[in-house]
Amino acid sequence: MQTHRFQHNLLSWFDQFGRKDLPWQQNKSAYSVWVSEVMLQQTQVNTVIPYFLRFIAQFPTVSALAAASQEEVLHLWTGLGYYARGRNLHKAAQIIQADYQGKFPESIEQLLALPGIGRSTAAAVLSLSVGQQHAILDGNVKRILCRFFKVEGWSGRSDVIKQLWQLAEQVTPDYRCADFNQAMMDLGSSLCSRSKPQCEACPLKGDCQAFLLGKTDQYPQAKPKKTLPERESYFLIVSNANQEILLEKRPSSGLWGGLWVFPQVANLDEIEAWLHAQQLTSTTPIRLWQPFRHTFSHYHLQVKPVHIAVNTLSQQVDPELYCWYSADKNRALGLPSPVVRLLRQLHVENTGMLSGA
Repeated sequence: MQTHRFQHNLLSWFDQFGRKDLPWQQNKSAYSVWVSEVMLQQTQVNTVIPYFLRFIAQFPTVSALAAASQEEVLHLWTGLGYYARGRNLHKAAQIIQADYQGKFPESIEQLLALPGIGRSTAAAVLSLSVGQQHAILDGNVKRILCRFFKVEGWSGRSDVIKQLWQLAEQVTPDYRCADFNQAMMDLGSSLCSRSKPQCEACPLKGDCQAFLLGKTDQYPQAKPKKTLPERESYFLIVSNANQEILLEKRPSSGLWGGLWVFPQVANLDEIEAWLHAQQLTSTTPIRLWQPFRHTFSHYHLQVKPVHIAVNTLSQQVDPELYCWYSADKNRALGLPSPVVRLLRQLHVENTGMLSGA
């Protein structure tokens, strides 16, 4: 039977080649698997590993994560992107602490009720940590199933997703479910990769319809192309005589929610009015830095940095909305990657100026 052969061949391959030494596979718990699964959404394993290790060292239990501030959580998430994942992880931990006394739920219905946990994540957590029988459907699994069964249509379309869930449940065994789901993720991230899949080494090639037809490059079928809109924003890099930088805290939800960013204006004409509103005065002409593009899932942002030196050492600001930031203070702030990039650039410039370079 094809399903039995699928399971047997995949598990045999996993026993020989599967990953068994990832950090979240050691001293495994539902909590550590959950953290890893959330971090692995939209992010490669090699990128996640150092973030996971730092996160678990700081927050070794659900209770420790629940007791942390959102700022502490987002600081450790800085650079990982998709910050709603970190906010939802924190919210879910607080719910687990309040409603389940810090004990991680082992019911898929309970997990699905938590923020940021969808069907595949809940299934992965419970199958990988406690061996419950649940099919998963992450990007790797979708790719394998689309090729193996020659599934037509973009895998993000609702009717295709429904079909893929049915196929995932069909092939998932009621034995060794944790190994099987890990094997699917391992195969998809190695041999059955997006481009240049290594089909000759694949344990499923004997029944893979796309491979047998020589069409692995055509599956999964591509998402219909859509041109992302372009936007632009001036990032105001305001520094004082102490080389502190003024940062503004974003609202807790939405784009870069809860993170600290540079104040922004829509055009250069707004800068003077903004400085006046903050009771700041520039001491030198403003400097335009090289613009660069930062891409979100729904649009491209043209970042136009503007460096402004102001005449204050310790201007009083609302600490809930603003702060004068200095890396020397070791402030644990959550910063999106464009802000980190520009702070590094400013540090290089200041270091060069101080050394006379």
